[in-house]
Amino acid sequence: MMDLRSFILCLAAFSLALTGFVYGAKFVRKKNYLIGIEWFILATSSSNAVVYFATNSPLSFKIAHFFDTFSRAFGVPIVIPVGMMVLTHGMKPSIRFDIAIFALSFVATIAILSLGIIQPLLAYFLLGMSILYTIYLIYLTVILFKAGEKLQALGVALVTATTFFVAAIYDFYKIPGEDTNVIFNFFTIALFTWSYMTVQLYYAYCALERARCGGAAKNSGVDLA
Repeated sequence: MMDLRSFILCLAAFSLALTGFVYGAKFVRKKNYLIGIEWFILATSSSNAVVYFATNSPLSFKIAHFFDTFSRAFGVPIVIPVGMMVLTHGMKPSIRFDIAIFALSFVATIAILSLGIIQPLLAYFLLGMSILYTIYLIYLTVILFKAGEKLQALGVALVTATTFFVAAIYDFYKIPGEDTNVIFNFFTIALFTWSYMTVQLYYAYCALERARCGGAAKNSGVDLA
């Protein structure tokens, strides 16, 4: 029978799987395939984490670990900002570009997991990528605040703080009682944090759409009300 700690871990992983698939589909419907597919990748990783926490399946662990590394190294710190730039910078990435960025990221992930010479530096590389992502989120928070979307700006600021906290302790600090604590263990905190991120960034994206449409209407003299 599954103990309470394993149940909470499965629940946390399931929450990321659910929000990843649901909000990934929402981004795909908006034709933002970069963020949509990255959310699907997070959902796939966490789906395998559910299986691993429930059964200790080595295969599920390897799949979850690969996609987790992909997202920490390239998916979240590179793909997500580029996807958001559709609105913040008016980018219009082509399908060919989307395929290329994912293909290169997958190849790079295989390389960093396969080459032994990189392993001692991997944790520092992943932390560095997280710092770059944090800087982008701070920028996004400012953009939302200036657009008058203060609630969404606050939400992204919370994403910034929580995701950086998770990244900062991931490979460098073990929470006291980590192995037995039901709630305050790293993976429970991290999975719920990333689940919140998938939801909040979708609504931040919608807020940027509203601001963009409102600005266009103001410039053209059209009243959206």
